[in-house]
Amino acid sequence: MPAPVLPGAEPFSAAGGPEGALLVHGFCGSPLSMRRTAKRLAARGFTVESPLLPGHGTAVEDLVPLGWGEWSSAVEATYARIRERCLRVAVVGHSMGGTLACWLAERHPDVRGIAVVNPLVEPFDDEVRSAARSLLESGVTVWKGEPPDTADPTATSSTYDGTPIAAFLSLNEGAEEVAVGLGRINCPVLVISSKEDHVVPTTNGDLLASTVSGPVERVWLERSYHNAMVDYDHETVEEWIEAFVVSVTEEPGEAET
Repeated sequence: MPAPVLPGAEPFSAAGGPEGALLVHGFCGSPLSMRRTAKRLAARGFTVESPLLPGHGTAVEDLVPLGWGEWSSAVEATYARIRERCLRVAVVGHSMGGTLACWLAERHPDVRGIAVVNPLVEPFDDEVRSAARSLLESGVTVWKGEPPDTADPTATSSTYDGTPIAAFLSLNEGAEEVAVGLGRINCPVLVISSKEDHVVPTTNGDLLASTVSGPVERVWLERSYHNAMVDYDHETVEEWIEAFVVSVTEEPGEAET
């Protein structure tokens, strides 16, 4: 049985109008990082879902046996539910959530747009993955994690203090699958990247922006690290995402003047 959900890591859901937004958190994280953006969109009248991905938001041991299949299935199921209630849906993702947002857009051409923050869309280099496999083969299942990558020392994010190695390798397999299909993304894409990111190389955002088939808007953050949703620039991130989601989900002729 999974451990209890950590305070603040609960999923978020809000009933609204025919425009919907699906917000997906990152690896080892929780919906806490997406909460302010989710509430902001709900206040605008959107139907909002911000799910807690399997193995997350409880105890790191719950994530050890899980991988890309469980996370992608959960996100697709949530998208199907919100799509039943909404005419138009945008997807927002941070880090691995960005990987999953791209994965959805590759498979569902009815996604109206994706907004991704420091997304992972290609595997880590061979040296990193080889080291992870060696640790796993030696019997190590979780490596000690670094503190959350934020420039703001007061930032709060509900993340595990360790990284399950098999789950990390599975994430890389998912990223490899996503990288191959980026050209199938035809919807508008907002890519928000921190100039200094100690977790996911900024080349991921470069690859995404240069490969998708839809229109791309790129935003650079000067003051935040990888966990930009809760870092110094979080208000800027929230404003960009809100404006983007509004623009891609409005009906023709409905644009604000």
